[in-house]
Amino acid sequence: MDTRVRHCRVRIGSVDTFYREAGPERAPVVLLPHGYPCSSYEFRNLMPRLADKWRLIAPDYPGFGYSGTPDDFDYSFDGYAAWLDQFVKQLKIERFVIYLHDFGSPIGARLAIMRPERVVAQIIQNGDIPYEDALGPAYADIEKSWSLPDQEMRAAMREAVTEENFRDEFLNDVRADMAGLIAPDLWRLHWSLMTERRKDAAADVLFGLKANRQWFPEHRRYLQQHKPPTLILWGPQDHYMPEESGGAYLRDLPDAELHLLDGGHWLLETNLDEVVSLTRSFLERLEP
Repeated sequence: MDTRVRHCRVRIGSVDTFYREAGPERAPVVLLPHGYPCSSYEFRNLMPRLADKWRLIAPDYPGFGYSGTPDDFDYSFDGYAAWLDQFVKQLKIERFVIYLHDFGSPIGARLAIMRPERVVAQIIQNGDIPYEDALGPAYADIEKSWSLPDQEMRAAMREAVTEENFRDEFLNDVRADMAGLIAPDLWRLHWSLMTERRKDAAADVLFGLKANRQWFPEHRRYLQQHKPPTLILWGPQDHYMPEESGGAYLRDLPDAELHLLDGGHWLLETNLDEVVSLTRSFLERLEP
């Protein structure tokens, strides 16, 4: 069985889109939208570990990784979800399990809401949650800028796009004894790909967090009404999404399977073996 990761390109509208793929073409699909400030690179170690039975597909968002950064793209959660919908259609993917991590959670959830019947199940790993009262302390710092006029708030978000902040995003609140497991390539690679245009795009995404808060009820309604089979993998060492954030999903998904691991926001760096084992077991139990 060939479990190697393939590196591919496809044109999605005006976007020259880079994506990683592994596994048999006719196998069940696991869709892997990435988090901020990362790219499909975050799934580089997970993909070959599951590619014996599943087809794993991880695209780079416009403005991130090795995808293009067109001027006419809508760099918002809605814009990314519409683009991801076109990506899925272009690859003729009719049904999939979706892996929701970080900003990939509100983007992927929007994709699921468009056509819920496509979603076989969801794996949530330190995803941005739709529960205001269970957000971590780092979100309070973000919210301080929300009282500014839009132009000033956008400028503040752009100033936050720095290599130091990229590093802090990846190290987050992980314990000192585990920090050495977080590859510095994560922030150095992604910062090396940053341009002035991409700083604008990243600022647009961060600016959209305020509006995204108003979207939380729609996300919760989707969970309540459709209740997709759900595996929750959570690293509590997370300033943005601590332990209570992962448990909050059980309000609307009481049958979800929740596992708290000894790690933080980037479990695929620190707890890969556990994630692979739990994910494999979950995927094998899904109905065909």
